[in-house]
Amino acid sequence: MSEPRRHPAFRSARPASVAWNVAKTAFHSAIFWLVFLGAGPWLLVRLEHAQGLAPWQFPGQRALATVLFAAFGALNLASGLVMARHGRGTPLPLDMANELVVVGPYRHVRNPMALGGLGAGFALGLGLGSTLTILYAIAGGVIWDAFVRPIEERDLHARFGEPYARYRDALRCWWPRLRPYDGAAPRIRL
Repeated sequence: MSEPRRHPAFRSARPASVAWNVAKTAFHSAIFWLVFLGAGPWLLVRLEHAQGLAPWQFPGQRALATVLFAAFGALNLASGLVMARHGRGTPLPLDMANELVVVGPYRHVRNPMALGGLGAGFALGLGLGSTLTILYAIAGGVIWDAFVRPIEERDLHARFGEPYARYRDALRCWWPRLRPYDGAAPRIRL
């Protein structure tokens, strides 16, 4: 069996201090949040308004959205920091971690950053009463799962081999497991 090929868009980070990797991750996260959780939803709400679509509301909507946004946003940011601290790189494909990260939120779900970012987008749409923003978050998840995730997983397998394969087989991509991953060989689920 041949070894999986690395994708040219995925490059390992150059050696740097944890502080520098955290700073780069914070900068990348700020840009992501400004574009995808700021400008995108703002434009979609303006489009809905221009089309005469009023925001929808229900009792407790803002409180629920605030709690969900805080939880998913914290997951997204904490995952990036864990990646920078333990992976010797950043979550960004052009500056990838040099170590397989299986600590913190990564012990419960394979892609906590994506889950957190998409969940924050969904919560934002909920809080704004914006159907287009919710659809935007869902579309982001579908696009990420269909196009980005397969490339990323092939690259991770090429870089980390069997340890990554065991990790991938033990954890789901989107649905967290309650018991944290311990690095042991996965149990076959029937």
